[in-house]
Amino acid sequence: MTSPHVVVLDHGSGNVHSAVRALTHVGARVELTADRDAVLAADGLVVPGVGNFHACMAGLRAVGAPTLVDLRLSGGRPVLGVCVGMQVLFDGSDEPSGSQPTEQGLQQWPGTVARLEAPVVPHMGWSTVEAPAGTRLFDGVEDERFYFVHSYGVRSWDLPVADGAMARSTPRVTWSEHGSPFVAAVENGPLSATQFHPEKSGDAGLHLLKNWVMSL
Repeated sequence: MTSPHVVVLDHGSGNVHSAVRALTHVGARVELTADRDAVLAADGLVVPGVGNFHACMAGLRAVGAPTLVDLRLSGGRPVLGVCVGMQVLFDGSDEPSGSQPTEQGLQQWPGTVARLEAPVVPHMGWSTVEAPAGTRLFDGVEDERFYFVHSYGVRSWDLPVADGAMARSTPRVTWSEHGSPFVAAVENGPLSATQFHPEKSGDAGLHLLKNWVMSL
């Protein structure tokens, strides 16, 4: 059986080599590239992101990522966003950047990324999550902790969520809390995302990545 081919999108985001190593460890054939043909042909695409929302979006636009993500999803091809790579999937962010107060995201999901409401920000460290019934990403690690590093997040969810026998394409939303609840992960048909870093979350993160890779 051929290992799934996964592209980690190379758009200038921080240290992505830990993601490449983690995905390779769980059985994927991994390529770090922004080549259009490779991105569209891969079994799975990982969109990483660290730091500032504005900078991440600038890097994504520079490699044509908005169109590439749209094309993959229109064909039912899996995409996984990680950290700021999850945040950019929403309508936008109110994270400031110089004179630019807001930034538009990829608009795959409704909602605005906002500063966490907590006594201490950033949220940096290990936290548990509350995964919904029927989750595939968290199958076997529902009660584990994952590693977060972020000051901004999505604090509300504005689409119907999966309930019992509802279709698999209906979103399943996982929550965590730092001062107040925020979205820790989403599973929505071919589009999935995590606010935490699975590649930095030890065995639990590797298990989650393997769940995603084995679903490709």
